[in-house]
Amino acid sequence: MYCSVLIMLLLVFLALFVIWACGIYWYLFGKTRPFSLESVRSPGPLEVDKKKRDKVLKQGFSVNKVPQNLDAIVIGSGIGGLTVAATMAKVGKKVLVLEQHDQSGGCCHTYVDKGFEFDVGLHYIGQLHENSLLRIAFDQITEGQLEFVKLNQHFDNLHIGEGREKRLYTVLSGKTEMEAHLKKQFPDDIPAIETFFKIMKVSAKHTYYLAILKLIPLWLALFLLKSGIANLFSSIFALSGTRATDLVNTLTTNKDLHIIFGYLFYGVPPKDSSIIINALLLHHYKRGAYYPKGGASEIPYHITPVIQKSGGNVLVRAPVTQILVNNGGAAYGVKVRKGQEEVEIHAPVVISDCGVFTTFQKLLPPEIRTKPDIQERINLLKHGRGSFLVFSGFDATQEELDIVSTNTWLFKNNDMDGSMEEFFALSKEDAPDNIPMMFITFPSAKDPTYKIRHPGKSCMTILAMVKYEWFEDWTDTSVRKRGDDYMNYKMRFANNLFDWACTLFPKLREKLVFQEVATPLTNMHYLGAQRGAMYSAEHNVDRFSAETMARNRCSTPVKNLFITGQDVFSCGIAGALHGGLLCAAAVLDQIIHIDLLLLKKKLKKQRAREMARLAKKFE
Repeated sequence: MYCSVLIMLLLVFLALFVIWACGIYWYLFGKTRPFSLESVRSPGPLEVDKKKRDKVLKQGFSVNKVPQNLDAIVIGSGIGGLTVAATMAKVGKKVLVLEQHDQSGGCCHTYVDKGFEFDVGLHYIGQLHENSLLRIAFDQITEGQLEFVKLNQHFDNLHIGEGREKRLYTVLSGKTEMEAHLKKQFPDDIPAIETFFKIMKVSAKHTYYLAILKLIPLWLALFLLKSGIANLFSSIFALSGTRATDLVNTLTTNKDLHIIFGYLFYGVPPKDSSIIINALLLHHYKRGAYYPKGGASEIPYHITPVIQKSGGNVLVRAPVTQILVNNGGAAYGVKVRKGQEEVEIHAPVVISDCGVFTTFQKLLPPEIRTKPDIQERINLLKHGRGSFLVFSGFDATQEELDIVSTNTWLFKNNDMDGSMEEFFALSKEDAPDNIPMMFITFPSAKDPTYKIRHPGKSCMTILAMVKYEWFEDWTDTSVRKRGDDYMNYKMRFANNLFDWACTLFPKLREKLVFQEVATPLTNMHYLGAQRGAMYSAEHNVDRFSAETMARNRCSTPVKNLFITGQDVFSCGIAGALHGGLLCAAAVLDQIIHIDLLLLKKKLKKQRAREMARLAKKFE
């Protein structure tokens, strides 16, 4: 009798195991896979014809251009929205992307004025070396049509201090060179640098654990975190909630080195930011810094045809005014403003790439916004700082201006926490004359095709972080009609930033022929960025605590409504792209990153075989 029961239990266990194994096999291999080696082809020639490009990037919204029987609607055409749309398209889904601006791309779009072309939000990208996960992802969503230029190994300069007290530090890319070069500049802080690079390595290798928290059931993620089991797998869960200043203070008292460890600013002082974000940002460029050949708009230009191939489309001048929610609490489409009317478009899935705050506080019906679970989700994040950009055009070549692809970061002192806190506490009147830090980049020096497409011209972009409240008085005014007070105020910022840039690049001033300024209000108008925050929700330490990472997922309290882009994981082009992949995983109910890892393995084997053949050939 006892043996019979034991055999029965064994058979039940075996049956359950078989069912589980079959389920895992089906989940991994039974579904249509979005990515394949066969979908990637050699890049075609660079398209420079404006009319041909506009047909792709500026296809205006009209009802007759909306595909029938949509599988999903994506609100916003930033890299997060385009990534999820392209990934879904590659499994045969018909996706419509709606963009409120007059061209697609979000922070990846470029604009041309008076013969000068400026990138808006893409300045350089890392981790695009051969067979990297990010490079494979870009190749898949553009089918290999997007090319990147590798920038100089010396990719960043840091100037700290003013006048005779100014110190220059240089940052190099390279698997070993980055660390070695910093040690040469800080010979008394070698142990601190070694420890920080270990943190960089852990952060880069184990970030996927934080992504997994968003993919597994929430109850399981919280159980693993609260029980402490998660900490047995990796120190990333503890590091994510560790303040950057607290950690670097244990490594060294050298304040200049503190700046190096956190110079890639995004509006949050190190005392309020997570150490893993600062570590990841520096690690991001360890294997090189890159720029899209042909400019940032090449990204939306080559992703759009992939979306269209499955019957979808990307339409601009299509401001979404509301997400439609039925009586059962499920999203089933959107309303789009067309002239004086609103057009309803229906789809079983709605994906928002316009940020958590815009999605939940503006686009959902009023009766849905106030629900406790929606408010709880909103309270996970805070509004980010606004961005201020100065776009300058010069009638001169880069050789005549003595400019190169290396970026420049300027800090008036080495107390990043103190200077940021003091700056953001200033009054509206005092702020323009007391900017503590800024970033300078020359897009024309990064892209070798720029001198062909815009001969004899160069351009510069300056970026600084500002408070939205300083510009709030003009919120209700129209773009380009904000009045003299607004113009004079924003030019105070711009002139001070430009003057500071000229202390390093003195030839700029005499060759300046064009200048345009973007304030938080500009970013709100053209990019739909809430409070002008180009990096979306604030990247503070609370946001990156493991529990918040688990709760801040792509799915939302509204059934069939999903979030993609920077608010899902982190800021920047790479962060938003991974947000798109995580969102695609949630919508399609399959882990997209596994496909990328399998491709990575295949490509490595393919590369090894090629190298072996070459070695044999020259024996």
